[in-house]
Amino acid sequence: MSPDQHIPLSQLDLFCRHAFAAVGADGATGDAATRAMLHGTRFGVDSHGVRLLPHYLTALQGGRLNRNPVLRRVGGFGAVEVLDADNAQGALGAYRGMARAIELAGGFGLGAVAIRNNSHFGPAGAYALAAAEAGFIGIAFCNSDSFVRLHDGAMRFHGTNPISMAVPVAGDNPWFLDMATSAIPYNRVQLYRSLGVELPQGTASDSAGVDTRDAERVDMLAPLGGEFGFKGAALAGVAEIFSAVLTGMRLSFDILPMGGPDMSTPRGMGAFVLALNPEAFLDRDGFDAGMRRYVETLRASPARADCRVMAPGDREWDVARARDRTGVILDPVTAAAFEDWAQKLGIPSVTRLGVE
Repeated sequence: MSPDQHIPLSQLDLFCRHAFAAVGADGATGDAATRAMLHGTRFGVDSHGVRLLPHYLTALQGGRLNRNPVLRRVGGFGAVEVLDADNAQGALGAYRGMARAIELAGGFGLGAVAIRNNSHFGPAGAYALAAAEAGFIGIAFCNSDSFVRLHDGAMRFHGTNPISMAVPVAGDNPWFLDMATSAIPYNRVQLYRSLGVELPQGTASDSAGVDTRDAERVDMLAPLGGEFGFKGAALAGVAEIFSAVLTGMRLSFDILPMGGPDMSTPRGMGAFVLALNPEAFLDRDGFDAGMRRYVETLRASPARADCRVMAPGDREWDVARARDRTGVILDPVTAAAFEDWAQKLGIPSVTRLGVE
């Protein structure tokens, strides 16, 4: 694979599905995990895109993830349900939970699903956006193993603990927020290591909690907010409460590390998804008019010199349109890992799919 080779998204999609089938994952697992990773790659969230495939394959082979999970309702009433994901790959539990939340919101005006015994689910925005594309407001939370210090702290406490929200906009792409509550996600540190790129200032720390821009020296991440990092740390707590406390799952500092070395023990992670039906609050025409006026006025507001004012999600939609046309270039570590896994699993390499 040449270092500047663009690979169509369709080939990446097919390679992921072949790889999941080759390690014995059922069709639902392969579909959900591939959808989530392609969401990340398509929207430019490369840290949570297809570069996660080798990790998921390792976890499926090792037993951390259940290759044939049986998801089931284990609690709740009315518009609230609790879903046990049976140690599924995290995207399966999250997509299944959001689909049920949307169904509940159609009948009750809102649907809330707490997901137990899930695992790393990748880009939180994939699940919020699924709701927006169905005409609902979607919100998703998850916690993860500790890697983010508190404001003024010098130990790992929270995970990157993402928060995502997506809102439909009639005649336009959804308003779309997907953010880690750390200054950057840890997967971006790994990506920068692969690319040999220096980290932005104030985003990560060494083992003593001292800021570093050297990706090789990073031991923990900083909370979002820089000098006002107490805000990011508190937002991480919001995600922690929804995804761990409400689900009865492990707090960040009790979750086994994502990178192992134990790839056989399930991590006992939780997630929480919420769908809101706008028509439970006002008529659809009124909601649509309000959202259109909001985003149109936002984009038309005065910008600083040589700058562009964007609504949340605008950058991601720009990237998605470009990548739909041109595909993507894999970072060197991911490209090498894909070649290695193709050989180990006896499947065509990503560059040969759709060619042979």
